Amino acid sequence: MDKPKATPKDFFLWAGAMIALYVAVFNFIALVWDYINYAFPNPLSYYPADPYQSGISWEMATLIVLTPLFLALMYFIHKDIKNDPSRADIWVRRWALYLTLFVAGFTMAADLIYVLYAFLNGTDITTEFLLKALIVLLVAAAGFMHFIADLWGYWGKYPMRNRYVSIGVGVLVLCTIIAGFFIVGTPMQARLYHFDEQKVNDLQQIQSQVTYYYQAKQKLPASLGDLTNSISGFVAPQDEQTGQAYVYKTTATLSFELCATFNTPTRPGQSQATVPEPAGLGPSGRGFDNWQHG
Repeated sequence: MDKPKATPKDFFLWAGAMIALYVAVFNFIALVWDYINYAFPNPLSYYPADPYQSGISWEMATLIVLTPLFLALMYFIHKDIKNDPSRADIWVRRWALYLTLFVAGFTMAADLIYVLYAFLNGTDITTEFLLKALIVLLVAAAGFMHFIADLWGYWGKYPMRNRYVSIGVGVLVLCTIIAGFFIVGTPMQARLYHFDEQKVNDLQQIQSQVTYYYQAKQKLPASLGDLTNSISGFVAPQDEQTGQAYVYKTTATLSFELCATFNTPTRPGQSQATVPEPAGLGPSGRGFDNWQHG
């Protein structure tokens, strides 16, 4: 009996499913790792973990799209096999399953080797390290068991159990994504945080230009309009959220205030930018400004 031939439909269904699977699994692990970094900050890190800059939003978006796509493609694949059992013997299915088993098995072995190496090398095995290693091991083991069962025809014999597994995977990913909203916040909150970041950047630019103005003229500008420079092209930025100018006023010969209205206090864990105090403006000649805000 001739072996069944793979059709273009078979090839693209399996190719799409495997690509969606690998990318989704990678982003799932990265997302959980970001949660771990946020929950167990590294005290030796110069900059604390900032969930708003660590790729969480991208990872969440990837999972939202690729998880249902993978489950849908696998549904159509199993439906075709149910209607035509010879589809279970096509080469593209065998290659896809064996490749996935190889990747999952290699990942588990590499993960265990790395944990043992860290232990034998005397490396400080922290809670963060163990949780990350455990996540990789569990995800790889789950993938290995699922696809070896598929290779042995287990899901074909028990289609309802396969459906329960698919529902469980969807629920797990959904819960993981929902957890991200408690860390990152809603899209509206994220938008407000981005506005605040831009305001801090604008105030830093204005401070620098005030310093240059003082160094050139030995006096502070009377208003932000004095900072307009046709040669360098600098014009004092305005608040992008409100369209209004920032508040500037001199408080003494060598001091001034810059004010903006922020939407939220500085986020916990946000790396705080510091700008050296330019020589010539302060009695110390050099210092640091802290840009945390209420």
